[in-house]
Amino acid sequence: MSPTNILAIFVIFCSAISFAFASDPDTLQDLCVALPSSGVKVNGFECKAEANVTEADFFFAGLAKPGVINNTLGSVVTGANVEKIPGLNTLGVSFSRIDYKAGGLNPPHTHPRATEIVFVLDGQLDVGFITTANKLISKSIKKGEIFVFPKGLVHYQKNSGDKPASVLSAFNSQLPGTFSVAAALFSSTPTVPDNVLAQAFQIDTKEVDNIKAKLAPKKG
Repeated sequence: MSPTNILAIFVIFCSAISFAFASDPDTLQDLCVALPSSGVKVNGFECKAEANVTEADFFFAGLAKPGVINNTLGSVVTGANVEKIPGLNTLGVSFSRIDYKAGGLNPPHTHPRATEIVFVLDGQLDVGFITTANKLISKSIKKGEIFVFPKGLVHYQKNSGDKPASVLSAFNSQLPGTFSVAAALFSSTPTVPDNVLAQAFQIDTKEVDNIKAKLAPKKG
C-alpha cells in the first residue's frame, strides 16, 4: 500500500473517531469560524460573520514539512488546531505533527481536553502512558503503526532509532491543550515553592533550583 493511501485511510479513520466520540460539545450550525479578535469565549470562540468566511478559514499547510528542532529535548510539535485553522471552531477535531531528532523526546505531558491517536510517518518510537493506578502501558511503534493515548493521562514519545522520526497526531478537540509535567512544576509563574517540590520529589531545595534553572525559558 502506498504512503498516500495509508495517510488517506488514517485521515478517514481519525475523522470517523472524532465524529463518533467527539469530546467538544456538538455544533448547532453548519459552521462557526473562530473570531479570536472579539475577545469573547463561551466554551470556544465567537463566530465570524458568515458573509466574511472564506476557504482560507479551513486551510493550513503547516504540517507538510518537518518542523525546525532547536531545543535540548530534540523534538518539536507543530499544531493544526483552532488557533491555526479558525474553521475548526465547534467541530471537535484537530491535528498536530511531531518531529524528532535521533533520540529526541516529547516529554511526559497530558492533554486535558482530548484523547490523542498518533500515526507514525517515519522512524520508530517508544511510547507510553500511565494510568491513575500508576500502571505504565508502553510499546515500540514504527512507520505505518498507530497508538492511542487516553484523554488526560500522562504520556510520552521517544525516538528510539538513530534517524529522525515523525508522527501525525489527531485529537477529538479543537484545542486539546498541553500540560507538560516538568515545565508546569518547575517553571510556572509564579513558581511552585521550592519546599513543596523538594518534599514531593524527596530531593533538597538546591536540586530543585538546579532543575528550575535548566527548565527556565530562554531569554531572547
